[in-house]
Amino acid sequence: MSNLLDKRLLFVMGKGGVGRSTVAAALGLAAARRGRRTIVVEVSGQHRLAGAFGSDQGAVLDEREIAERLYAVTVDPEHATTEYLSLQVRPRAMGELLASTRMFQYFAAAAPGLAELVTIGKIWELAQLERRSRNASRYDLVVVDAPATGHGMAMIRTPKQFADIARVGPIAHQGRTIHSFVSDRRLTGVIAVALPQEMPVNETLLLRDELADAGLGIDRIIANGCYPQRFSARDVEALREAQANGHGPLARSALRAALSEQVRASEQRPQLRRLRDAFGEAPVRLPFLFAPELDRDRLDALSHQLGSVL
Repeated sequence: MSNLLDKRLLFVMGKGGVGRSTVAAALGLAAARRGRRTIVVEVSGQHRLAGAFGSDQGAVLDEREIAERLYAVTVDPEHATTEYLSLQVRPRAMGELLASTRMFQYFAAAAPGLAELVTIGKIWELAQLERRSRNASRYDLVVVDAPATGHGMAMIRTPKQFADIARVGPIAHQGRTIHSFVSDRRLTGVIAVALPQEMPVNETLLLRDELADAGLGIDRIIANGCYPQRFSARDVEALREAQANGHGPLARSALRAALSEQVRASEQRPQLRRLRDAFGEAPVRLPFLFAPELDRDRLDALSHQLGSVL
């Protein structure tokens, strides 16, 4: 994963429920700790990042600093559309007025792909060295907590699709500009997150093929929620014998938990091998965290672990 944090834009992608938000936040912390001014972008109504850093829950529609050199923003398609029109239509107030009209809102809701286009357009704008938004600051790195695989790929494909359909004019030009940036592997990277389970691994392999069609590739795989291999075969045999010999309730519970974790770790190993064989290198492994919610302490621990292999 060397030089990944030197790119301008990183998409964190994967199947729903694999821990994309956790990985995106940890990557943001790791980059900020290296001195890079970093923003983590949430899309698709996730709104989890600010709460993990002790800020107010909910959407962060304005770029907000949540830790030293680390910022967060939520890209809402309606808000991004208003911002886009205010930049394209002069005077600015006329663009904002147009976006607020009911007829335009009906059109925007009915236009296929428009929400994805304004979302990826805002992400592209955040990654520019010279921002178009008024009084906007520059970031060294933009980390995108992308939607689940299908929606994430639709968002990445949309600029080229609009450019191909429009052919000429401002939308075609904008689409080609965004596509050129997103598909430039010197500027843009993709990190795929998977659980070491059959379905998430299958979807990661499918993501690889779909990204190749879009001119991108997966730069690194992160296997999330990995159980450690704590016991040898002899240890497992001893644990089973101890369980069969009868102990108090607390001891039996501990033995059951140890054996259950060992079974899960064993079931994960073939899937980790599949990822290694498919991509030619072992995935980065992150541990299973026994916690219902993201919090700063756990994010710090994961970010240090990722930082050690970046």
